[in-house]
Amino acid sequence: MTFVQIIEFTTSDIDSMRAASESWERATVGKRTARRRVIARDHNDPDRYFVLAFFDSYESAMVNSNLPETQAVADEFAKLTKGPPTFYDLDIIDDRS
Repeated sequence: MTFVQIIEFTTSDIDSMRAASESWERATVGKRTARRRVIARDHNDPDRYFVLAFFDSYESAMVNSNLPETQAVADEFAKLTKGPPTFYDLDIIDDRS
């Protein structure tokens, strides 16, 4: 079953967050299991963001989460955000793309 993780966070430095994410992507070529990533900004709160990460399954997401590179980028993200992120773990039950 397709799995999506939504990560909600607040930052005033989205450019550094995106740079760290791009570095992670380069470092995990051939290892990461994330299939797609979308970054969205709250229209009414310009410092509030959401990352939607798409995976083939929950198990696949956990493989990705346990990569050392993922742990390292999470530490870097923590320095750039205002407070801890909120995670939403979603099993996709209907997709009408």
